[in-house]
Amino acid sequence: MKVAIHQPNYLPYSGFFHKLSLVDTLVLMDNTQYDKKFTNRNKIIVPNGWIWISVPIKKEHKFSPNRIVEINNDIDWKENHLQKIQKSYANSKFFHLYENYFHSLYKKNWDFLFELNYEILKKIIELLGLNIKIIKESELEVQGNSTQRLVNICNSVNADTYVSGIGGKDYIDTELFEKNKINLEYQKFSHPDYPQHFSNSFIPNLSIIDALANLGPKTMKVLTNQSN
Repeated sequence: MKVAIHQPNYLPYSGFFHKLSLVDTLVLMDNTQYDKKFTNRNKIIVPNGWIWISVPIKKEHKFSPNRIVEINNDIDWKENHLQKIQKSYANSKFFHLYENYFHSLYKKNWDFLFELNYEILKKIIELLGLNIKIIKESELEVQGNSTQRLVNICNSVNADTYVSGIGGKDYIDTELFEKNKINLEYQKFSHPDYPQHFSNSFIPNLSIIDALANLGPKTMKVLTNQSN
């Protein structure tokens, strides 16, 4: 059984879903400390490049575990994000297939960032037709730091293979995986180009919204048509 272990991200980028196509189970790190890099933000296209859209969080929670980070709803971020997404993708080929979902998403009340990210993740997995089990790290009651924590999670879910992003080579202690008889595989993802609304020169590593809006039902086929 293959597992990926990942921080929860807001509107994750396409390469994340390519990784999910390689595994049977995803463990979401809701007990791990919030990381501002992508947990509350991601990138979408605009006429002259790309922009970040960010969910504001309460400042006192920036060092908290992901599962308890609260959204700062004193800022009208939901309407702002919906308008930006619509302006970016309304005229793309397939956005009409997903527009109602985004309207309903941003009409809901969201107090916790993890709950928002979890809802989006489940829906996009459904839209992409991926068959994967999602487990919250908090359900496993694992301990440890860095590689030891990854190994403990793998053992907790009975995984025989851990699939890491290529960046894992910079910090993973491979000997710990070997000692625990867990195979270590690295994702090989080269972002495919595709016709992209608003851009003559392809912009990679945007939120999965971009691929869905431009590729529609073919999104997963395009993302996985490469050597893994």
